[in-house]
Amino acid sequence: MSGLPSISSLPSLPTEQRAGVLDLLFEPSVPLHTLSVELLRNQTFASYNDLIAAVGVQLTELSESSSASDTKWLESILGSHPRLGAKKVESAQSQAEQAQLNTGGEEEARKLHDLNEEYEKKYPGLRYVVFVNGRSRPIIMEDMKQRIAAGDIVAERAAAIKAMCEIAADRASKLQKA
Repeated sequence: MSGLPSISSLPSLPTEQRAGVLDLLFEPSVPLHTLSVELLRNQTFASYNDLIAAVGVQLTELSESSSASDTKWLESILGSHPRLGAKKVESAQSQAEQAQLNTGGEEEARKLHDLNEEYEKKYPGLRYVVFVNGRSRPIIMEDMKQRIAAGDIVAERAAAIKAMCEIAADRASKLQKA
């Protein structure tokens, strides 16, 4: 699937195609499929931004749950995003989004790698997710440092969900123009 189908056609699409829409907007993630594929069949949306907001609500509900299995499920969805600056990135959207971050040379790449390690040690089960939106690697790394220093896993889950939805909205906008 290279572009997005019309929003009104989602309920009538086969399960695999609805899962493909989620993969294009977010990242390939079987746990996200389990959570949201039926939502795309059972609910109609006026726009892709409305769909993304509805998935964001589902993710937020997981993050606010006291169930350990819900937390693990959320973390597996958030962990589907590649590490910032990763050399091997699965989705074409992530490859394009990350391309601008891979321009700072080896020393900056090593610093970004170390920050990813530090982040994942501070927040076991999470991966740093941010909507880069044209910001440079040094600005992103400063944001990472601040989020690590804050040490608030609840706020971190909320920030990751917000970033995933911002990334998805940006992707939807680009895919609809394609």
